[in-house]
Amino acid sequence: MIDYSPFWKTLEASEENWYTLTSKHHMSHSTLHRLKHNKDISTKTLNDLCRILNCQVIDILQYIPADTDQIL
Repeated sequence: MIDYSPFWKTLEASEENWYTLTSKHHMSHSTLHRLKHNKDISTKTLNDLCRILNCQVIDILQYIPADTDQIL
């Protein structure tokens, strides 16, 4: 399972917030909602967030093994 809890900590430590991400950087409310609920986002969105927050991917997401992961 991909978990976006590191994103919220990174966002809180930055000078950005939900409002600036949507108004200044034109991120959709839907994208932020998806992050809040650990739903899929695109690698383009990850790239944009890393650029905006001046961080690495690890500062936005982490992988947590889960029983609900698909069987390979």
